[in-house]
Amino acid sequence: MAQNAMSREHLSAKKILSEARLTRQLGFLCDSLCHGRGFATPGGAEAAFWITREFERIGLMKIGGSFARKVLDGKGKAGNNIIGMLPGSKYFSRDRYIVVGAHYDHIGELSGKLYPGADANASGTVAMINLAEMIMGIRNYGKSHNYNIIFVAFDGKEQSMAGSYAFWKLIEEGALTDPQTGKTITKEKITLMVNIDQIGSTMSPLSSKRKDYMIMLGNESLKPNKRGLLHSCNKQFGIDLDLDLTYYGSHDFTKMFYRLSDQRVFVDNGIPAVLFTSGITMNTNKTWDTPETIDLEVFKKRIFLMYHWIEQMIQ
Repeated sequence: MAQNAMSREHLSAKKILSEARLTRQLGFLCDSLCHGRGFATPGGAEAAFWITREFERIGLMKIGGSFARKVLDGKGKAGNNIIGMLPGSKYFSRDRYIVVGAHYDHIGELSGKLYPGADANASGTVAMINLAEMIMGIRNYGKSHNYNIIFVAFDGKEQSMAGSYAFWKLIEEGALTDPQTGKTITKEKITLMVNIDQIGSTMSPLSSKRKDYMIMLGNESLKPNKRGLLHSCNKQFGIDLDLDLTYYGSHDFTKMFYRLSDQRVFVDNGIPAVLFTSGITMNTNKTWDTPETIDLEVFKKRIFLMYHWIEQMIQ
């Protein structure tokens, strides 16, 4: 079944990923040059420049003439969201959008100690960038999709989610415009938000204790006919991850963690939103959260499943 489902464009998209590539990308974001990617720091700026170059290389479109949009923390410091758009098919309505985001900032340096933030959230940033390139690849292959996709690398998540709130402010003020048409992107045109936050660890497995697992929160916000899609893609494409649509089976923790990352502002404004994660671990916000702790084989499988799920959602 998996072989039959794997069309040529999917195979082409998957060739983009390799463990060497993921190692290189994670390594850069966790390097001393980025210095923990603290908000409004030279290291954070280096990370933003790198993401901008990746968006440009992939061929995403600038919104408002630039990939970078300023983020203020309310305390006199400024960072940048990096925003790019992958257009949908010209044969369908251009007024439908989904947002795929991941925050790239982290703690930086505290008390002379560097916090590299490999899982939190270099992993989500790298996943988002590769998803953008994979979906661009199938578009270049000739396969159309019915939605424009806005990719956002959020800054300031560690500053009370300043980046996602700054992005939402652009929408409220009518300052987010489609680079193809020049029309304002209103909240009514955004049908889904996908957030990726801490997706690289295998340290907090589900009840089965398998290391190849993934959590998606917010499934109930989707249309009823889309709520079984993640499990369907997992089986159809032979990925076979251990999946949970709750936070380790706890109703209360599911509700809490669903509101702890950048999807929160979208949820509060009535936009269906999901969070992909591998959970909080003993490495979270520790100095030893380094690229060497990431299981690259499992990381690739998670990216593949998110790719197939998104690709199905935009049909």
